[in-house]
Amino acid sequence: MALALSVELIVTIGLVVGVAGAINGVAGFGFAVVGTMVLATTLDPATAVAFMIIPMFAVNASLVGDLSREELRACGRRFGPLLGSALVGTVLGMALLDRLPEAPVRVLLGLVSLGFVATAQRVVPLPAAPTPPGKSHAETPLGMVAVGAVSGVLFGATNVGVQLVAYLRSFDLSHGLFVGVVALVFVGINGLRVAAAGLLGFYPTAGFALASVVAAVPAVAGVLVGKRLRDRVSDRLRRGTVLGLLTLIGVRLVLGGAGLA
Repeated sequence: MALALSVELIVTIGLVVGVAGAINGVAGFGFAVVGTMVLATTLDPATAVAFMIIPMFAVNASLVGDLSREELRACGRRFGPLLGSALVGTVLGMALLDRLPEAPVRVLLGLVSLGFVATAQRVVPLPAAPTPPGKSHAETPLGMVAVGAVSGVLFGATNVGVQLVAYLRSFDLSHGLFVGVVALVFVGINGLRVAAAGLLGFYPTAGFALASVVAAVPAVAGVLVGKRLRDRVSDRLRRGTVLGLLTLIGVRLVLGGAGLA
């Protein structure tokens, strides 16, 4: 896992994380998916996943500020089982990442990107489970643990929290609260991932780690721009832009990993 930085690559990374940050600021999700998938079209997929961890942490930390202290405490209690199981699953997913060959990982990332689109469009529904009377599936601790563990493994290996975002959308949350809750969950997960990445050797050089830290600057700047635009953009346009972009990226990754592009 290595990253040779050139002027062109630095500019490309800055643009990618800046645009991905703006999308996240508007839609409340999409930074990890868009940023990782775009970088994976030009970089080794494992390198792209590792490089995006610190910017992802910074982006979500900036969005957590949208929640009040009372909301933070309430969300922490309400989504505790989801966060705990996702943390465990994430470490397992990261441990698998560097053991997989590049081409299959590229195809996997493409399929995950397309799967994100299918899930968001409800073409592929989330798995259902029995629920206690008077309580929705999304609110059961068992449901949270199951979704958190599976999603954590996927997130650790690909940076894509598709099930986590879709799962949290099943709650009756306002858009602003949804953005903050998603950020809260991913701040906890990515905080752990930064430490785990160092222990697992995902930052082979100090330069690699420093570049990842520096990339957090345009990422957060993009989020701030996106947050200003949030109320001016319709939900339909938000979803259409993100999902259309992810469809194109997913197709390219699958074709590239299969040696067809």
